[in-house]
Amino acid sequence: MRIERIIVGELETNCYMLFDDKNKNLIIIDPGDESDKIISNIKDYHLSGIIVTHTHDDHIGAIPDITDKYKCPIYDRYNLEEGNQTIDSFNFDVLYMPGHLEDLIVIYFKEDKIMFVGDFIFKGSIGRCDLPGGDYDKMKVSIGKILTYPKDITIYPGHGDKTTLGDETSLLSYYFDIL
Repeated sequence: MRIERIIVGELETNCYMLFDDKNKNLIIIDPGDESDKIISNIKDYHLSGIIVTHTHDDHIGAIPDITDKYKCPIYDRYNLEEGNQTIDSFNFDVLYMPGHLEDLIVIYFKEDKIMFVGDFIFKGSIGRCDLPGGDYDKMKVSIGKILTYPKDITIYPGHGDKTTLGDETSLLSYYFDIL
């Protein structure tokens, strides 16, 4: 799997394009804005679907333009059950991780040791819980859950640079203790 990050919109949201070059399939995660920029990267791939990590506007803004052009399905907390999922040639686990927002999900590609975490975890921080729909108690439970995963997983956040779970463990443990 090849991953391309496109930074879109005023809030510089990370939109991820996951390419299966062998089967010519593509999944887009969090197309927040600038649909033309995203569409120009699809090229001759089959758009298998769009995955939304959570429904804040900066993560979903380009969806109407993309779905109008490609008629692809949209996947989110409301139609993806927690556990193993397959979309075309992509196999991954869905993890429910509320806290930043009730509908936040993490997409975990176990074989590749990568997670797409939306606004749950950032390099050096966690997502805000003081916005409408945020919940500190649920964030604490989600942090406890993510700390049980292998530390060599690469974390692809909704904003900013990627990191590893190992690099964030001490900070996450600190947040777990104070929440």
